[in-house]
Amino acid sequence: MNEYVKKGNSKSKSRIFIVHRLDRDTSGVLVFAKTEVAKRYLQDNWKEFHKTYFAVVHGNFNEKKGLITSYLTENSVYRVYSTKDKEKGKLSTTGYKVIKESKNYSLLEINLLTGRKNQIRVHLSEKDHPVVGDKMYGDKGKGVKRLALHAASLTILHPFSKEEMTFKTELPVFMKNILKN
Repeated sequence: MNEYVKKGNSKSKSRIFIVHRLDRDTSGVLVFAKTEVAKRYLQDNWKEFHKTYFAVVHGNFNEKKGLITSYLTENSVYRVYSTKDKEKGKLSTTGYKVIKESKNYSLLEINLLTGRKNQIRVHLSEKDHPVVGDKMYGDKGKGVKRLALHAASLTILHPFSKEEMTFKTELPVFMKNILKN
């Protein structure tokens, strides 16, 4: 990315700045900034931006739409989990809607209302519908080798013009194929 913004000029001082991250093995939209000012604006306003994810999860939901809310915290081995202790955890809310179902799996559209580490994966696992391919919070057996979690769209305000901008990407083929089972 840095080489791209330098446009072939190795002496250029242009560089990129990382604005946010995705969980390891999560596919989808990532935003980088070309200036530190833009990076700071985007990070300072991150909670205000709209983020939509898709996940393929094990099983079918009784409630086809809902909110999952809990206080998330992390243990000494960096595993995130829900707690009832408001002092120990951070309030976290995940909205979901079932888009498609097969015999064994559901495709969910997820609106991330807060952005905690591993939030989607923890919330869905604790509802007994872990994300397919999730080795930490889900099925530790064989099967899908990749995490079926995808950052599908992100709507932000441009750091300087304040124009609303939406970035989208298609659902990966491997996730579509899981639903055929």
